Amino acid sequence: MATHLPKEKKPTEGRKHQNMQNNTKASQGQWGRAWEVDWFSLASILFLLMFAPLIVYYFIMSCAQYQCSLADPLLDLLTGNKHLSDIWNSTPTLTYRASVIYVLWVTFQVVLYLFIPDFCHKFLPGYVGGVQEGAVTPAGVVNKYEINGLQAWIITHVLWFANAYCFHFFSPTIIFDNWIPLLWCANILGYAVSTFAMIKGYFFPTNAKDCKFTGNFFYDYMMGIEFNPRIGKWFDFKLFFNGRPGIVAWTLINFSFAAKQQELYGQVTNSMILVNVLQGIYVLDFFWNEAWYLKTIDICHDHFGWYLGWGDCVWLPYLYTLQGLYLVYHPVQLYTAHAVGILMLGLLGYYIFRMTNHQKDLFRRTSGNCRIWGKKPEYIECSYTSVDGSKYYSKLMTSGFWGWARHFNYTGDLMGSLAYCLACGFKHVLPYFYIVYMTILLTHRCLRDEHRCSSKYGKDWKRYTAAVPYRLLPGIF
Repeated sequence: MATHLPKEKKPTEGRKHQNMQNNTKASQGQWGRAWEVDWFSLASILFLLMFAPLIVYYFIMSCAQYQCSLADPLLDLLTGNKHLSDIWNSTPTLTYRASVIYVLWVTFQVVLYLFIPDFCHKFLPGYVGGVQEGAVTPAGVVNKYEINGLQAWIITHVLWFANAYCFHFFSPTIIFDNWIPLLWCANILGYAVSTFAMIKGYFFPTNAKDCKFTGNFFYDYMMGIEFNPRIGKWFDFKLFFNGRPGIVAWTLINFSFAAKQQELYGQVTNSMILVNVLQGIYVLDFFWNEAWYLKTIDICHDHFGWYLGWGDCVWLPYLYTLQGLYLVYHPVQLYTAHAVGILMLGLLGYYIFRMTNHQKDLFRRTSGNCRIWGKKPEYIECSYTSVDGSKYYSKLMTSGFWGWARHFNYTGDLMGSLAYCLACGFKHVLPYFYIVYMTILLTHRCLRDEHRCSSKYGKDWKRYTAAVPYRLLPGIF
């Protein structure tokens, strides 16, 4: 649902510098979501609005009541062994304790986001933090952001481990122990912020020129009206909810699952350690490159609505952590060779993901005056015309990893996603939801971005796709 992890830019595009300086207006057709809604899009929106919350509930309920079996709840209902009311009545309700935990958590992340300027960039070589500029919006605005996500992650986790080993104010299993009551809290926040964003877009937008209205209530509610809704100068809805509190919580959730496994079985299995390590690398990579995230499709094209608001509050923390949750109910101790193989797959996927993006950024920063794999990069020069008639030129790289496939960074992403799932063994389908979902998500992103690029570059895009014919898997797709 939420698109916070696999970040996407235009494929290896290097735009000439003078054009960025001289013109800030791009074609409306190349920005953000749709202006008009077709019937297929509306049907998809209605399906997600109705069933996405039920999907999350079903997965979490199946673990709590059916040992993570996705088939048994349906079989019980179909055979009449149970009624929906029986399952619902066995589900923990919203509690005062969970509400306090959640309010304190979100408030703490807001404080870290707004009131503690980044200091990590002052002593971490290569890290870009502090005040950074985003991309130019359709209205010609360049927003500034306080990049301090890595700092927030570090402070949060230092305090978490200080409590676990020194202060003992609460148990490290606190997240697992309140998992379903916290789900209701996350839903309340997700719907509240999504509804507020829509009302704000209608009555007091941050920038009225960066709003889109289709006239269809459901589409506007889900996909958002405002491009960059903000409160005050620094609280940016997209940056906060895409990165905090959900992604900061991701590693804490996994740690809580590991602590519960230790409490129940007297040990933490190597599969749980693998999931914690591989997903921890991914989360740290996100925050290390948070400034780069400002130029991705989430910030540069997506408006803020239910898709991002609810998705980042609920879908991300509850479905991206299914592997750790599953391993609490079904601890798996892998053979050493199996564990090493999964670790290598995950690390290789991360290497491909990171190096592919590094090649792209190096190519862009130097406008092609660099070396990729020891050689000057090959590229196709493209041009396009903006809505006011100004002409732009771009370079699309066709060498390095980007010569293998047009979105080879996603290939690495999928390899890492598969590694998380393989760590859970093969007895249940539930932990494999993540690789299925990511495959659908990234394939859709490929098609969505390439549709924009085809409209933007025309014949030049056809030249590019002829030079790099595959999207994700060389020789296959």
